[in-house]
Amino acid sequence: MWVSASTLPLVRRIFGIALAALLIGGVTAVILWGHGDPGTDGTATKTVRGVIGSEKADFFNDAEVVKALAAKGYTVRTETSGSWAMDKLPLEQYDFAFPSSTEPAHEIEAKAKLQGVQSTRPFYSPLVVVARGNAATVLADGKLATMTGKHTGTLLMGPYLKAAGEDRTWQQLPGAQEYAELTGTVFIRTTDPTTSNSGALYLAAASHVANNGTVVSDDAGISRTAPLLRKLIAVQGALAQSTDDPFRAFISGAGDPLILVYESQVAALLLQKQDAGDLTDMAVLYPDTTVNSAHTFVPLNDKAKDLGALLATDPALRELAVKHGMRPQDGLAEFTAATAPHTDYLNQKLTGIRQVNTPTVKILTTLAARAKAQGDTP
Repeated sequence: MWVSASTLPLVRRIFGIALAALLIGGVTAVILWGHGDPGTDGTATKTVRGVIGSEKADFFNDAEVVKALAAKGYTVRTETSGSWAMDKLPLEQYDFAFPSSTEPAHEIEAKAKLQGVQSTRPFYSPLVVVARGNAATVLADGKLATMTGKHTGTLLMGPYLKAAGEDRTWQQLPGAQEYAELTGTVFIRTTDPTTSNSGALYLAAASHVANNGTVVSDDAGISRTAPLLRKLIAVQGALAQSTDDPFRAFISGAGDPLILVYESQVAALLLQKQDAGDLTDMAVLYPDTTVNSAHTFVPLNDKAKDLGALLATDPALRELAVKHGMRPQDGLAEFTAATAPHTDYLNQKLTGIRQVNTPTVKILTTLAARAKAQGDTP
């Protein structure tokens, strides 16, 4: 097309505007494409929202976990709650719940009126007691624990609970006189058993021992064990809502000499630092009677229905679960290989540990309420 000299500036102006429009359109297209929340392979992910136990927060916040989930098509947003308080939440606002054991999972399913839901237990962690080195030594000298090494051993629940029932003090135990910091009644710092999974499972194990080695299943068993459980809780004063803060306090050198935590918290610290230099004053005691914490994934709608199975079976996610101290289901070999440098702290095969069943949700809830009550009535 012929363009006269007089109209050339106008043409150039129109061409410039058109080019600018194309460029702007191109940038807009890129921005809109970017809003698809792509995974590592360029595919868009779907966002799911869940409520989890606080001990799994570091796992879901791990950049490697975020990347592995995105590669499988998921962006996961989480909030934390005590496992036994999850059923009190507005569950319709979440796509999944991920409490720390099967018992609160059943309550969540009932509250959400789920039928035929495929819950999954991707990983688990036993409960352990972290102890100051001096405290572990005194417990062993007093026959309340046995040490299999400098940093690991077994808490003998029968003798320990007998001492707790008698309100025994540290200074009444052999050898405690050497350690001025060990004062007052001997007790294990736990979480609130009415809202937190670790506190509730501690009472489940203690009640089993106190009920002559059987699961509490009736009112007689509740009445038989409630006074001891009350002592275990009352001596602590204010109760934490999760194991996170007490464990962090312990690691920093503060807090009580005996604290109930998940093995995963200890293992994660060891695995991720690969150096236990600042943990030389810690011993890990495995209660000889315990209830393992099987973290149970409950999908609340179809958006998250496959996420639990993915966490359980995907090799990359299983490896990352181990990195965070979890034991994958049927994953002893994986856990053993990863924690091989830290057997001076960890009982990899749970040798000598007896796992017992928990009471029903109704019974355990009653035991927890009685343990926190201001007074005990038969």
